[in-house]
Amino acid sequence: MHSEEEKTMPDHNAAMESSDTQCASGPVNVAAHLPRMAALQPETPALVWRTSRDRAGRAVYSHLTFKQLDEESDRYAHGFESIGIRRGMKTILMVRPSSEFFALTFALYKIGAVPVLIDPGMGKLRMVDCLRAVEAEAFVGIPIAHVLRCMFPSAFRQISVCVTVGRKLGWGGHRLSDLRGDAWRRYEMADTQPTDPAAIIFTTGSTGPPKGVLYEHGMFDAQVRILREHFGIQPGEVDLPTFPLFALFDPALGMTAVIPEMDPTRPAFVDPTLIIEAIRDQDVTHMFGSPALLNRVGRYGEANAVKLPSIRRVVSAGAPVPPATLRRFSRMLNDDAQVFTPYGATEALPVASIGSHEILGETAAVSAQGGGTCVGLPVPHATVRIIRLIDEAIPNWSEDLRVADGEIGEIVVKGPVVTRAYLTSETATRKAKIPDGDDVWHRMGDVGRMDRQGRIWFCGRKAHRVITKDGPMFTIPCESIYNAHPKVFRTALVGIGQAPNQEPVIWVELDPDACTRAERRRPKTILDELRRLGANHALTQGIRDIRVHGGFPVDIRHNAKIFREKLAVEAVQTRP
Repeated sequence: MHSEEEKTMPDHNAAMESSDTQCASGPVNVAAHLPRMAALQPETPALVWRTSRDRAGRAVYSHLTFKQLDEESDRYAHGFESIGIRRGMKTILMVRPSSEFFALTFALYKIGAVPVLIDPGMGKLRMVDCLRAVEAEAFVGIPIAHVLRCMFPSAFRQISVCVTVGRKLGWGGHRLSDLRGDAWRRYEMADTQPTDPAAIIFTTGSTGPPKGVLYEHGMFDAQVRILREHFGIQPGEVDLPTFPLFALFDPALGMTAVIPEMDPTRPAFVDPTLIIEAIRDQDVTHMFGSPALLNRVGRYGEANAVKLPSIRRVVSAGAPVPPATLRRFSRMLNDDAQVFTPYGATEALPVASIGSHEILGETAAVSAQGGGTCVGLPVPHATVRIIRLIDEAIPNWSEDLRVADGEIGEIVVKGPVVTRAYLTSETATRKAKIPDGDDVWHRMGDVGRMDRQGRIWFCGRKAHRVITKDGPMFTIPCESIYNAHPKVFRTALVGIGQAPNQEPVIWVELDPDACTRAERRRPKTILDELRRLGANHALTQGIRDIRVHGGFPVDIRHNAKIFREKLAVEAVQTRP
């Protein structure tokens, strides 16, 4: 199998180069990658999922080939069109990770409709508020999603077309099974242009209300191209995507997507044995996992001497990955495999990237001394700058905004993967975007610096900086001093009071595997050691308030971004 794939690589690469040329010179539709891949590798599985277990307890899998997935999406596109879903129609899609999720998304892309994708884990009321702001016209979802729609009719009053994926109960609309024709007919894909809307994806809301980000077809197409070129992804590879939205890139990249057995809103609590089983059973070569998932699987792998020789690369994003987590997970891989930690956001992805070899061999030592987390060089076609820390909107770009190399400021980026606007908030768009002629810079909302090699060093969220009478303190550099303690899992810097006279507080989450029960109950010795650590470093000499926390609140998407806003409120409420 591997030798046959290797023989076809040159033809695949030539086909990809040809498709890029076509995309650059005419209409662009991200769904166009699927029929190309179906022609290149029609019998290769596009999707794989576990259906049952045999008598010996071994997993039994089912699959759809690239040809079958392409044809299935054509069937649904015809069905959707027959009931009035048309080009440009905003369509809420609430379907669990499954073969239907892939087929329905690509069907909507082919029509030129605009799928609205949202994390259900953000909570019912927040999700309803987000969807109300979108004013979608069509709704495709599983029964529980339609129950939500019926509970809040005012939020969905613009909906004119409803489709139920599964059993339809008391609500109206159509059943998906009735829309799927048995006979396959090629669907003539919409000739969408690069700037036509492709999807609406919501931010996690880790530093405020979630915002609907408007993606264009050209942006998706650029992401596919950059991911393939930067990571060297080849058609015929096998991916285990533990974040559903990233999984949608797999059919376009020609990778088989193995749908993992997990709750996608709780990666920190994944069953490591199921992840490892899927990797081994399917010879997975590529994997995406949040830092929380890598931490959990890596700890299990270390304790059980697990090896994963098929994996060529792991990609982790959503928050900085601690060097200890990288080191632990890397021990399961071959020496030539790496864990990559690309930097970006829902509004601009990817921006930069770095591999575990460079981190563990060089940059981790600088990070441990308060240098920030190195996220690497900008990816091709992304232009990154560091500008002065300004909290207000910036009406126009000027080179005078830039700071000197090495100075900490706000990270901004422009390029083909940068979204131009939020659909649900003009105010947020003005604050986050800087017009520059026909281009737009996205303000990442992150602080960082650029070194002489052009690498970016992430120093935390701009909104999380603590502004004291002695100047600003940045989260990631300060926290790294305390994170070096062998019994600390992670820390969080927050401020009490009003700027510019805030008092810094360090919350500490202990490592349960490194601490005894007695140390967790009475952590005085550890706290004393942490105070000495902080006192010996210039960045943290002013921090005297250090407290232990039972478990940090984190985001619902990756379970890795720390909700420092909540910890700041808790610091005030529990002040000695």
